Amino acid sequence: MGYNIISDLSDRSEAVFIRTVQIFTDGACSGNPGPGGYGVILRYGAHEKELSGGEKYTTNNRMELMGVIVGLSALKEPCRVILTTDSRYVVDSITKGWVYDWRAKGWIKSDKKPALNVDLWEQLLPLLELHKVEFVWVRGHQGHPENERCDRLAVAERDKNLSA
Repeated sequence: MGYNIISDLSDRSEAVFIRTVQIFTDGACSGNPGPGGYGVILRYGAHEKELSGGEKYTTNNRMELMGVIVGLSALKEPCRVILTTDSRYVVDSITKGWVYDWRAKGWIKSDKKPALNVDLWEQLLPLLELHKVEFVWVRGHQGHPENERCDRLAVAERDKNLSA
């Protein structure tokens, strides 16, 4: 199925995180680069909210990151977040610490090449410091209901940008 990784915020008091919110995200792109979109579902108890957006010229990884950024940015206070995505790029970059190494080395990867999507990582990292985020990776297009719904939202946004 998937795996869970909790960002290392063990020094922060659990009392800070009053609410537990589920966020589901996905990104889509036609061509890479090309028109793209992202879809997000936020769930708190019985309440749900869907968010989506896109760009005319982007990449799939940028849309995956935007879904996470938009979802976390929608929260009005620090929360415990269970964030489900099918993006290995997002999950592995954070949980394996790659993005923190890139930042420490001036956004240079271990292969000495520049890290990609620095502008989006710089938006995401402060959000990860604000919230306690548990990442859950799921295989895309395998029937996970929320992942499938996020994919439909992302594809609809991508398609809007195809015809724009």
